[in-house]
Amino acid sequence: MTLKDIAIRTVETAAPEATVETLARTMDDAGVGSVVVTEANRVVGIVTDRDVALTLARDVDPAELTAADVMAAEPLTLPSSAGVLELTEVMATESVRRIPVVDDNSVIVGIVTLDDVVRLLSVELTNLAAVVEAESP
Repeated sequence: MTLKDIAIRTVETAAPEATVETLARTMDDAGVGSVVVTEANRVVGIVTDRDVALTLARDVDPAELTAADVMAAEPLTLPSSAGVLELTEVMATESVRRIPVVDDNSVIVGIVTLDDVVRLLSVELTNLAAVVEAESP
């Protein structure tokens, strides 16, 4: 199974000049925990709900700061051809919960989150449990 099979294709994106206020609204409206910052459909950064919260804790006007001011620049990405095992290894070694997925031209095609991996694992474990139950005396 590759990331092409499991990536969420509807990724919330924004330009580097988008305000933190806009990013927070986007996350709230879409019910997501991050916005991928792109230029010409290529990943240049990522802003998480945590980044927004920490920015607001500094008592600054979220309408005056931009994605470029608060984003994690050059975040890890993985190609859509990468496998789930590679994904989990990268998440564990790099301590990240979200990884944008790109095509062969480095254009964003999706995102995979730790929550997605846990849901996938849950389904697979349920399937394996059904096999065990069917084969039990």
